Order: sequence, then structure tokens, then C-alpha cells
Amino acid sequence: MANQILLLTTFLAMTCSLVVAFEPSPLQDFCVADATSSATRVNGLPCLDSKLATAEHFFFSGLHIPGNTSNPVGGKVTPVNVAQIPGLNTLGISLARIDYAPMGVIPPHTHPRATEILTVLEGSLDVGFVTSNPDNKLISKVLNKGDAFVFPVGLIHYQKNVGTGMAVSLSSLSSQNPGVNTIANAVFGSNPPISEDVLAKSFQVDKSVITSIQAKF
Repeated sequence: MANQILLLTTFLAMTCSLVVAFEPSPLQDFCVADATSSATRVNGLPCLDSKLATAEHFFFSGLHIPGNTSNPVGGKVTPVNVAQIPGLNTLGISLARIDYAPMGVIPPHTHPRATEILTVLEGSLDVGFVTSNPDNKLISKVLNKGDAFVFPVGLIHYQKNVGTGMAVSLSSLSSQNPGVNTIANAVFGSNPPISEDVLAKSFQVDKSVITSIQAKF
């Protein structure tokens, strides 16, 4: 009997530890982000007095406007997260419109706080993500209009326009502030920069190659 009680206690403790690993459900209807508040920020932004909330706190206009893709990678992200809609605070969701020039890409990147589900609105995209060590398996697929694809939280992923015209996609993310860590920018454009010796040895190339790449970021 004592062993059964011990087993049950252990199971409950493990269950509780798993539960607290996820964001708690909101304990109020909403918590409009109050960016002007000096209150301590624990996980999200302080709440505006709910009596002061208006429709504008839950509204964004602009997803119909094409993003400017005249940049080196040919891709443009229009985010709709808590920075654009204060009413998203504590609700654990956000959006992003992505525009792609022909052959344009969204470079390999991660979202440290969100799983992403991408839907193609126009065009064709080659998309994929890489599993973690030790396999580093690439899971990729060409998507067409109306197709959807999931990028698991924290994994490196990319998108590329493989059609002849412009492409557009819409992403839903499981965080009010998913964050983004573009791999090339983080590795070669950090401030201050990572040592050339470290990067040359890591990538098994001459330091002159690292210097050339760092100069681009």
C-alpha cells in the first residue's frame, strides 16, 4: 500500500511539473497591454484598466497591403502581434503576412516561443524545417495556394518562392510575441561579433571567409 501511495505521489508531482511548463490560461476576459505602465513585467505586459479598453485595442488594419520585397532576400514579413494589437496580451496567439518576390526567401530562422502554421494565399512555396541533433533531418514540401504547413516551436525553418510571380502566405503563431532568431544574422551579425576563430573552426573554413560573410551583416 505504501508503495502504491509513493507511486501515485510521484506521478502527480511529475504531472504538475509538466502542467506549469505551459502558459497559464487567462484569469480574466482580456488584458490589454499597457505599454506606459511602470509595473514589473513578468511574462507579458501589464494590464490596462479594463474599463478603458476600446475596440481599437483589439484591431489592426493592413494585412491587405503587399509588403515591400525590394531587399536582398526578396521577402517581407508584416507582423500582427502584441506590439500591433495590445489586446493580444496574455492570449497566446498572433499572425503574420509574408510577401515573396519571385525566388524570394525568408531565410532560415526560429521562433523561440511559438509553433507556426503557414497557409499559402497566392503562389507556390518550398518550405521546410530541420529536426534537432543528432539527426538534423530536413522535412520539406512544395506548397500551392490553399495548402498549409506546420513549423514546430523552436526548430529552424525557411520559405522560398518557387513560382514565377509574387507569392503571399499567412502564418498563425501560438504566442502573442513569438520572437524570431534569423540564423545568419545571429551567427554573423551579433553585436559584438562572435570571434572569427570560433566561427572558422565551427564552419571548417578559412577566417577570410568568415570576415567576408560578417561584412555583409
